[in-house]
Amino acid sequence: MKNKGAGGLVYSTEGGRMCPTCRQPVGQCSCRSVAAPRGDGIVRVSREKQGRGGKTVTVVRGLLLDEAALAAYGRQLRSACGTGGTAKDGVVEVQGDHVERVMALIQADGHTVKRAGG
Repeated sequence: MKNKGAGGLVYSTEGGRMCPTCRQPVGQCSCRSVAAPRGDGIVRVSREKQGRGGKTVTVVRGLLLDEAALAAYGRQLRSACGTGGTAKDGVVEVQGDHVERVMALIQADGHTVKRAGG
């Protein structure tokens, strides 16, 4: 018996990557914009090194923002730290060890912040 949820069009030369749920191009995906971010309201900040070629990255998880607002907030954090990074899949990554500075910035914006990891 074939699984109805699996498979389908993943890439189209006309539209690029396709959303598996609504089968629209990812840029025009309607199902992701409807989904509200979920979490417990606590922002967790940690420092990670694994899988990054030995480079240290400050990782921020738990921000209850949509993708556009998360990208803007990540840009604000990166510029305050003077480094690069990225914001994707609900996670903001800031290059370097800036855990204390990022925690202070997030707490100043009124979020509940916890340090995660070691």
